[in-house]
Amino acid sequence: MKQTVEYLQQKNILFKSLKPITPKELGSRKKVEIFVGVDLKGYYANVMVLEKKSRVLRKEVGELMVLHEKLEKYIDSSIKKKYIIITAPLCSKAKALLQENGWKVFVPKEQN
Repeated sequence: MKQTVEYLQQKNILFKSLKPITPKELGSRKKVEIFVGVDLKGYYANVMVLEKKSRVLRKEVGELMVLHEKLEKYIDSSIKKKYIIITAPLCSKAKALLQENGWKVFVPKEQN
């Protein structure tokens, strides 16, 4: 979590609070870190951290979006800001799909 907070601070993204949520709480078995934060303006934000070795494809991005919808139901509030940090090769179509749906995509080590 500390690495995630430091990385977001480098990008000038600050939170009043940041709370981890396990995928198990949302009924998922995905290997992804999920955080719910409240930014300085009081809006909810979703931060997902996906670490893997294989390429992230469009199908998996769809599953992450479903996970986001479940998270909104879980906290019973709409989430205004969506951030995803991916430390894996990212399919260009998957990245485009995320950005079309309002996600800010960060790839710390640009592999593509």
